Amino acid sequence: MSFGRLERAASPQPMSDINVTPLVDVMLVLVVIFIITAPLLASSIRLDLPRTDAAKATRTPRFVTLVIDKSGQAFLNDRPLPLDELALSLAQTARNNPDTEVQLRADAAVPYGKVVEVMGLAQQAGLARIGFVAERAAASASAAVPVR
Repeated sequence: MSFGRLERAASPQPMSDINVTPLVDVMLVLVVIFIITAPLLASSIRLDLPRTDAAKATRTPRFVTLVIDKSGQAFLNDRPLPLDELALSLAQTARNNPDTEVQLRADAAVPYGKVVEVMGLAQQAGLARIGFVAERAAASASAAVPVR
């Protein structure tokens, strides 16, 4: 038995080279971020605009309500109008805001021809967006009776 020194394997030496791959990845991400944000920063122009009461934005309604009752009378925003005045009022609305929607409510007893006539007035005035308003149908009696 010998008493000597035990031989050890040589420990790994520290690496003296820099690993460049993570550095390149981070730099490419930063370049992409700058490419995307640079046009946004360049296009914003800061202005100090003058103030006046005359520059208030006018609130025009996004829709008008057009109702036809059982007798065939037309109402624009709950105001009864004959057809010639209705055409003028719709034309004025179209001049103020051509994107205004006409919400058409017609009684079930109104003839189809009258509804088409009023729709034609709205389209001739320049209002092409027409929505039909109806009520939800009540549950039918046959659906309420259990089947045996």
